[in-house]
Amino acid sequence: MNQVTMNLWQTIEALAKQVPFSKAKIEALLSAPLFETDYTGNDVFQFYASDRIELKGGVIISKVDLRIKRQGVDPGFMVLNIEGACVRLDEVRRYYGEMTITETPRGHPDNVTAYTAIQHWGELSFAFKERNPDCLAGIAFNPKK
Repeated sequence: MNQVTMNLWQTIEALAKQVPFSKAKIEALLSAPLFETDYTGNDVFQFYASDRIELKGGVIISKVDLRIKRQGVDPGFMVLNIEGACVRLDEVRRYYGEMTITETPRGHPDNVTAYTAIQHWGELSFAFKERNPDCLAGIAFNPKK
């Protein structure tokens, strides 16, 4: 498992500064290789993923899911799957204030409640799974187009 000397909040801020995203910039920041995943039939985006990355404070990025458009100008899209130390919603709110609920569960334990904060570079969403609603499960970076 790769280790990063930043905590979760420092990592989020550093990743946001990488917009527009590229494979090379994310690999350098996280000190972890990204490998292209095989999503047959998608001619629009290249999909990259990582192995587990341990952050300072016990939070683990179990997977980086980076999507880069194959042609044209696009800032990309990225999701971090989160495990390890439990990060609660009140802690997220300490850093990002009140957020808008942008997704709600629809009856499946893997469904999430997502809270979205508008940033100068785009939207930052925090997902909490229905099966474990007290702990952060994912973070999505959706830069402005």
